[in-house]
Amino acid sequence: MERLGFIHEKLDIKILILFILRRLPGIVAPIDLQDFTQQCDEGFGYFEYSDCLAELIESGLVIEEESGLRVSKRGADAAETVESSLPFSVRKRAEKIIAPEAERLRRLSMITAQHRNREGGCFVTLAMSDGKGEIIRLNILSSGEQQAERIEENFRDRAEEIYCRIIELLDKKPDDKNAKG
Repeated sequence: MERLGFIHEKLDIKILILFILRRLPGIVAPIDLQDFTQQCDEGFGYFEYSDCLAELIESGLVIEEESGLRVSKRGADAAETVESSLPFSVRKRAEKIIAPEAERLRRLSMITAQHRNREGGCFVTLAMSDGKGEIIRLNILSSGEQQAERIEENFRDRAEEIYCRIIELLDKKPDDKNAKG
C-alpha cells in the first residue's frame, strides 16, 4: 500500500528528525520524537523511522542520553545545511507540532530546583533565568527530603508566580500607620 505524504526516502526522514531536534531546546523523550516526526508526514512508518534514528545515533548526529535524545553539534550543523530540502509544508507543519514542546523545554531550561542533604535537613537551591542571565537564586533550609522535593516541585510548576510575589513583597512600602514621622 502506497502511503500518502511527501517524505518516503531515508535521507528525508533523517533530515526531518534532525530538523525537529534542532528546534527543541533540550532533551526529548524518544516516544515524543517519534510522535512529532510521524505527525509531520504520513509517507513513512515506524520501522523506517526507527532505522533512520538508529543510523543517526550510530553516526553521532543524534545523542542518546538516559533521559532522552538530543541533536549533537555536528547534527545541528548538518541539519542547518540540508533542511531546506524538506518540503515547505512539512517544515511548517513540524514547527507547529513541536511549538508547545519547544516552549515547555525552553521554560524548563530556565528553572533550576535541586537539594542536597545535610545534618538537620536539606539545602534547597532554586533559581530562574530570563534567557539572558539569572534573575533570582534562593537557598532555603528545609526540614527534610520530603519537604525539599515538595518545594522543588512547586517552584518548577510556579516559578514565575513565586518570583513576582517575592518582588511584590520586597517592593512593598511600609504602612503609613507604622511609619514614624
